[in-house]
Amino acid sequence: MRRRTFLQSAAVGAFAGRCRGADTTTGEPPALIVDTHQHLWNLSRLKLPWLDSAPEVLRRTYDPADYATATRGLNVRTVYMEVDVRPEDFAAEADYVIGLAEHADPMTAAVIGCRPESEQFDAYLERYRTAAAVKGMRRVLHGPTTPAGHCLSERFVRSMRQLGRHGLSFDLCMRPAELGDAARLVELCPDTKFVIDHCGNADPAAFRKVSGEGKPAEHSADAWRASIERLAKLSNTVMKISGVIARLAKGGDAGDLAPIVNHCLDSFGPDRVVFGGDWPVCLLGGELRTWISMLAEIVAGRSAEDRKKLWSANALRLYRLKNVADA
Repeated sequence: MRRRTFLQSAAVGAFAGRCRGADTTTGEPPALIVDTHQHLWNLSRLKLPWLDSAPEVLRRTYDPADYATATRGLNVRTVYMEVDVRPEDFAAEADYVIGLAEHADPMTAAVIGCRPESEQFDAYLERYRTAAAVKGMRRVLHGPTTPAGHCLSERFVRSMRQLGRHGLSFDLCMRPAELGDAARLVELCPDTKFVIDHCGNADPAAFRKVSGEGKPAEHSADAWRASIERLAKLSNTVMKISGVIARLAKGGDAGDLAPIVNHCLDSFGPDRVVFGGDWPVCLLGGELRTWISMLAEIVAGRSAEDRKKLWSANALRLYRLKNVADA
């Protein structure tokens, strides 16, 4: 039986469980979900330039109460992910989420925004490197004004090495055709942990079985697979299983995402993968619960131990999260 057919058949049998974000092998949600990619933005406090051209569903404030509604009934802890604010708002964003992580569930830690290519990076790193809630940094590399190869500049590489010396990770969020740049950066910084966001920003359209269906793919499936395998061979990388639902075509299902997810899981192995919700950006393709349900379908055939690592255990270790009950 083809995997897509299997997934669709499994979906019918587990419909009620999936509606609650269930693991379809048991009919119950994972005991603990650590969402390593939770966004929040308050448009009265922060300016997100990219939102000006984003779909309407994203052009509003999303706050902790909205996330609580999206995850009601699930045992979730989160790692906040920076939202590409204008550089002058970096400190305001960081201070806000550090306060949330220190005093409010479900947020337990944060990855804050930065500009590694800036001469001000050293002072910025010094300000936040000892904050217990800060586990890493990110600079989005797929924006229209960011050229290919940007992450390989001397200043950028030096900043990455500094992060590693201070035990902080860096999230790589870039165009899939430029994953070779990511691999070269990782090779240049062997003592820094790099997290590959959104399955390398894979486009589900590249994996369609029938050509000519919907929009053309943004990249080659074979080139993406090779890039993922190259990154996986580098021991200081972790793959974040996230983001792909945002690109899912209308009417798509878990079978459309399975080739991407399974290749990432198989390439990186069970100990170097983490789950990310990418809420609210995931709403471009489906609700957060829908994404959790689809992923549960895709990984249903893997061992209980490996599923636990994906949903929570690896993130607890990677981000050094303490006092998070597995219940």
